[in-house]
Amino acid sequence: MKKKDVLDLIRYHTEHNDAAFRTQAYNIAKEFAESGDTQLSEYILALISNANALVPQSASMELDSTFLTKRTVVRTSLPLPEPIANDIQGVLNAIGRNIGIHRFLFHGPAGTGKTESVKQISSLLQRELYVVDFASIIDSRLGQTAKNITKLFNEINQFPQPEQMVVLFDEIDALALDRIDSRDVREMGRATSMLLSQMDELSEQIMLFATTNLYSKFDRAFIRRFDATIDFGRYTSEDRSDIAVSILNGYSKQFSFIGKNTRLFKKILANAGILPYPGEMKNIIRSSIAFSKPDDENDYLRRLYTALVPNGSETIQDIHALHDQNFTLREIEILTGISRSTVAREIKEASNE
Repeated sequence: MKKKDVLDLIRYHTEHNDAAFRTQAYNIAKEFAESGDTQLSEYILALISNANALVPQSASMELDSTFLTKRTVVRTSLPLPEPIANDIQGVLNAIGRNIGIHRFLFHGPAGTGKTESVKQISSLLQRELYVVDFASIIDSRLGQTAKNITKLFNEINQFPQPEQMVVLFDEIDALALDRIDSRDVREMGRATSMLLSQMDELSEQIMLFATTNLYSKFDRAFIRRFDATIDFGRYTSEDRSDIAVSILNGYSKQFSFIGKNTRLFKKILANAGILPYPGEMKNIIRSSIAFSKPDDENDYLRRLYTALVPNGSETIQDIHALHDQNFTLREIEILTGISRSTVAREIKEASNE
């Protein structure tokens, strides 16, 4: 520890700059840990933690910000493929070890669980989640976007309890695209450079997450600013099907007016071709249930069939097409509303021709 560190610590205290004081104390603790004095490091961190506990919640967690919006996180089930779930656990492990890994980039197609995973991480860490509104940051006036980025990070760094904060740059594409852009190249170049500079200076106590659908178009200098990147595009066909069943099972427990028929739903999925990612699948299932007839427990299954199966609105009334898709007589009855005896007779007559 240098003399300057002590002087800065005293100065921040006399200036009542709590955010800078805590950051400086954290850096001193980290330096002791790196030199092998883990006991003193842990003691300093404990003192900081105890001091934070004495700050009234209403005073400590309110952030008056132009660009940050506090989000209430509700803990829900988040089914993910095993490789992605393992990576999320790795993120939690890295944060828990307190070794300076605090900037993460989640990339992949829309609806793969990037934003929801950040919400879950925030909940598991028991931290407040703040989401950046990039629409308010980008400005057509010359140099204003870079100024807005500076103001954004000033707001983040002034947060009184950074160790209780998660920041999400949701859909950061607009700021992080490659500098060879069709828009004003110089202006976006300045904005990107400012973003990189500010990320370098961000306190290690603040967990920063960014999400994007356009990873391949990113400036490589931007990607290097993150300590870890996770690809959310690793869904197999089996993953998508299993997660769809999991989503429907969740709704089946929530809504008693729908009839649970997992076997039929799996057959619908098997005939659907390429299944959508969970985000879109969840919307399809939810809409099918919401729009279904209140007096017909199977109507949502018909809606799922027409929504997911190619040309489903036509084939759902074609007994022979449904039979060719390996649906049983009872399942065809459910999907078409035609009695099982009539279905059996028509199939038998067709086979005798």
